Amino acid sequence: MPKYIYKARLSNGKIVTGEIEAINQREAVDRLRSMKYVVTEIKEFKESSLKTFLSKISPFKGKVKSSDLTVFSRQLATLVSSGVPLVQGLSILEEQFESVVFKNVIRSIRTDIESGVSISEAMKKHPQVFSELYIGMIHAGEVGGILDQVLDRLSSYLEAAEELKAKIKGAMMYPIIVSLVAVGAAVVMLTLVVPRFAALFSEMGAQLPAPTQMLVNLSHFVKRWIWLFILSGIIIFAIFRKLYSSNYKFALQVDTFLLKAPIVGGVIQKTAIAKFTRTLGTLVKSGVPILQSLETVAKTAGNKLIEKVIMQARESIREGERISEPLKKSGVFPPMVIQMIAVGEETGALDAMLTKIADFYDREVAAAIEGLTGMIEPLIIVFLGVVVGGMVVAMYLPMFEITSKMAGG
Repeated sequence: MPKYIYKARLSNGKIVTGEIEAINQREAVDRLRSMKYVVTEIKEFKESSLKTFLSKISPFKGKVKSSDLTVFSRQLATLVSSGVPLVQGLSILEEQFESVVFKNVIRSIRTDIESGVSISEAMKKHPQVFSELYIGMIHAGEVGGILDQVLDRLSSYLEAAEELKAKIKGAMMYPIIVSLVAVGAAVVMLTLVVPRFAALFSEMGAQLPAPTQMLVNLSHFVKRWIWLFILSGIIIFAIFRKLYSSNYKFALQVDTFLLKAPIVGGVIQKTAIAKFTRTLGTLVKSGVPILQSLETVAKTAGNKLIEKVIMQARESIREGERISEPLKKSGVFPPMVIQMIAVGEETGALDAMLTKIADFYDREVAAAIEGLTGMIEPLIIVFLGVVVGGMVVAMYLPMFEITSKMAGG
């Protein structure tokens, strides 16, 4: 968020200066006026290039692996539940990780706690490592005096999320590798092998059959313009990512299409439901207020349509409705999910019911991905056989004709 340097006059005539963060200059002025400041001068604060460079190479910048965060959470939960003081526990964990970035983050949190800052506030300084969900649960544990229990629930949540992610990655690895091999083989054939055969046929003065001539023409085209295809692909991907991250309507249309897409739409929907129910169940069980829980869940949904539905549900709950009613109206969630949530609300066991739904859909996602990969694998093999096999046959057709003519002659 931009910073603004201001000079203002107080009601007693005293002149004060300072900095304020705001979305834009107008908001900064409005906030200062609400503080009874009469703004006389304000301008955006521009950091020096040196400071910007130093911030980029800060020891706290960088990505921490989700698996490391999961292990950290489980070990911290074990230490705290065993009665080990928080600062001592963080000192122990600091030595357990190889990641320099994560070591520095843990050290920073420990130092802040020693100076009197709460652990949730200390973690809030590292948004690249700890999500809003993580910080919200830690804060709820601190307020309720059940930090050890919340850490245990958080660890279980992260472990379940890691397990689901590993299942998806493992199931998709084989089709992706085979697809890359197929495309790579086709490109190598067209750019390296076919041109050599074409030169050989040209020297022999052979009349090329139609399939071979088409393959030679395609080879010339690909070899000449392959750089344009690659560059175009990179540009299109970059534009798509930019639009998706900056244009809400575009992102909403893309995510809506993905949820309704044939074959993959069902897998995406089940994955989103599993994530939504497990996250909300964990937050509710940890004592986070329902409105705050829904806001956090919406931000971590990973799908704009699901996020929109959750935020609509949040507004409906604010007005006195139950959570199951707006979810039912959305048409995104299956009837079984709506019914189980409704039962959970009526019996006061919403967190337990959400966890059961999440467990069920974790299994559904695993089964759906297994079925999807089982369908994709033969298609890829057929593609590989038709494309590569077709190229080989097209290249050898002239040789068959030359051999038959020589035999006839």
